[in-house]
Amino acid sequence: MISSIYALGVGCERGCAPDELFDLVNKVLQNAAIEPSNLSGIHSIDLRRGEPAIVDVAWKFNRPVGYFSASILEEQTPSLLNPSDRVFALMGCHGVAEAAALAGVGPTGVLVVGKTKSAHATAALAVTKR
Repeated sequence: MISSIYALGVGCERGCAPDELFDLVNKVLQNAAIEPSNLSGIHSIDLRRGEPAIVDVAWKFNRPVGYFSASILEEQTPSLLNPSDRVFALMGCHGVAEAAALAGVGPTGVLVVGKTKSAHATAALAVTKR
């Protein structure tokens, strides 16, 4: 049986309100008709390790959090729908949410929902088949 593996990628400014990221993530999941229990994990850049908004979302959904280095996220650039030179200048990779989602599902992943933004956060959803 082939089943889908989903990974959520998130990015946020330091000090982003946890409710803002949580609401954004819910919007992305609702638009894709995916339940939080279908997520293999929530992923971001290692520069945001321990960020309260990310930790809060992972806790509320009871999903593990994975962090990737900017160099690992940069490897995902050819598959990004919304690469950003501004994000590269700030973070060292051309995208955080989309790249983290793709890195979270592995080499055969594709984006289901591209970068979705709020005032201080981004989220994206990727899937792979296994």
